[in-house]
Amino acid sequence: MTSVRMAGWAAAVALAVGTGAMGAQSRDWKIDAAHSEADFSIKHMSISTVHGSFRAIAGVIKFDPVDVAKSGVEATIDVSSVDTGVAPRDNDLRSSKFFDTAQFPTMTFKSTSVKKAGDHYDVAGDLTLHGVTKPVVLRLEAPGKEEVGMDGKSVHRGFTATTTIDRKDFGLTWNGALKSGDAVLGDDVRIELDIEAAQI
Repeated sequence: MTSVRMAGWAAAVALAVGTGAMGAQSRDWKIDAAHSEADFSIKHMSISTVHGSFRAIAGVIKFDPVDVAKSGVEATIDVSSVDTGVAPRDNDLRSSKFFDTAQFPTMTFKSTSVKKAGDHYDVAGDLTLHGVTKPVVLRLEAPGKEEVGMDGKSVHRGFTATTTIDRKDFGLTWNGALKSGDAVLGDDVRIELDIEAAQI
């Protein structure tokens, strides 16, 4: 009886370990555009901050919590989806003065490496915006737990990342001058990505 119990215990442990290993495997996640957005903010007249977002996001995230070097992301944003809550300003941003969406309708990000950095991850990659490609690093918060959707089948996970870029690096150079000599717009643009994705 003892040998039978030991064999059963060993089998249970093996099953538990195997299940844990499966849960830690690399998984692919498709971005859910209905529950995701790319927010940005920029200084206006050096006295306030204007906020906006892009809501038309598509792409795939690969996340391996054990071997993060196997992780990565490829994403595309429809730039014409820009929304600051002020229609005339949004139209201005779509014009050739800024994003020029007629000529450059999308921006893309493709990662080149993912590294653990303390309590977060550094996701390095190439950002293409306004026809210019530059390297950027996203600071990715440690992803939270997985959740089963309301359909009882689909598995979802959230990803939050931030970075700051200099808009002039991407050819977005328009500005105006105030009587004080200060610029109308700042150069630094803070970006925050709030992504929900479903397991493929």
